[in-house]
Amino acid sequence: MDPIKLWLVDDHTLLTEALTSRLAAFGDLWVAGRGASDDPRLPIRLAQERPTIITVEPEAARVPLPELVASLRAAAPEARLVALTGSKDPDRALAAARLGVDAWVSKASGMAHLVEVLRGVARGDAWFPPRLLGTVLRGLRADRTRSGDGPLDALSGREREVLVCMVDGMRGPEIAERLGLSTNTVRTHTHSVYAKLGVHSRLQAVSAARAAGLLPRAKDPVQMS
Repeated sequence: MDPIKLWLVDDHTLLTEALTSRLAAFGDLWVAGRGASDDPRLPIRLAQERPTIITVEPEAARVPLPELVASLRAAAPEARLVALTGSKDPDRALAAARLGVDAWVSKASGMAHLVEVLRGVARGDAWFPPRLLGTVLRGLRADRTRSGDGPLDALSGREREVLVCMVDGMRGPEIAERLGLSTNTVRTHTHSVYAKLGVHSRLQAVSAARAAGLLPRAKDPVQMS
């Protein structure tokens, strides 16, 4: 079995170096790289390495969490996200869950617990501490209640427009041109769509949209002279 490929995103270099050294003791885990949240090379390196899991420290990051998550998702759409953090704030945990973060692990946790969570996330599990889980679940349930019963009802108007363009087979630059947005804004909306639909890729988002009845729009007929 291939090892679980990890990428550590944290602005504290000493911490990632120490964590890399300790994780080396586990044969099924491999730290493929590490970097700061504002490293301009980070998206390129993630796209090249295609990690299974990206850990991120929301509190220490020099980039706002929504922007950071959108950037990570764009660079490595199949990767799962784990917040490895010193924060115990339930509202911050809920905000992370709304963005599609799969697990929230305290830096005070022991190595055995961290490894257990990483292995579970790699299998498709999610994990939040029991004392934060109630807030997270209530918040997500309230989001669902407010948004209605359909899987697409949670989307904002602009997010739905972006999804419609994706179903039509359009890519980021084409969507930006169609909607009059920047490519970065389209990227942010795209990954918000992923989070709200509970998917991790364009293909999965389009599949979910089609299953909910959102079909490609008919092409304009070709005018013959």
